[in-house]
Amino acid sequence: MRLVLCDDNRILCEALAVTFQARGHPVLAIATRPAEGIAAVAAHRPDACLLDLRFPDGDGLDAAQVILRCHPETKIVLLSCVTDPAVLSEAKKIGVAGFLCKDQQPETIIDALEVIGAGGVAFGSRFSRQPSWRTMPSPREDVLRKLTPRERQVLQRMVEGQSTGQMAREMNVATSTLRSHIGSILAKLGAHSRVQAAAIASRMFTANISAG
Repeated sequence: MRLVLCDDNRILCEALAVTFQARGHPVLAIATRPAEGIAAVAAHRPDACLLDLRFPDGDGLDAAQVILRCHPETKIVLLSCVTDPAVLSEAKKIGVAGFLCKDQQPETIIDALEVIGAGGVAFGSRFSRQPSWRTMPSPREDVLRKLTPRERQVLQRMVEGQSTGQMAREMNVATSTLRSHIGSILAKLGAHSRVQAAAIASRMFTANISAG
């Protein structure tokens, strides 16, 4: 499937794009704002748009409605940490093809995309022609407290979408040192990638990362 990714966490999009493209799903554009996502869909006419639910300057459901109205050939897949049944119900009403949790492994999201590409739908672990998957458990606060103060700083910057180079420059540390911090963070959170670590932390980092 030809994809457009729209999420305010650019590092998440870039990491997903690498995995998607390696599995034969070209990413035509990355957008970090709803208006940019709508414009990217209009310009590229992708098969699907992976769209975040919440943005600092907009709402993913509103953007989804615009895309579905103007470009009905593009499937909408919402990626979010929000699990409110009312939101899920509204997403189904407007006609999105999928609603997936951000902390899924990228390969699991790809499996769902392939189901959607074949005409199915993907809502959590219940979607047509695909077995249920296990979601990675959310870390408890005590797990996040295992991070050192420096690791918490790095994790917060990962959630904010900073690249490795940007973090190294702003934190005034060597890239090799930064990579060591990232490796330790992944191990402590039980994450398999930076994407998963950022997605896990994005749900609870405000209180937990800043603590201590």
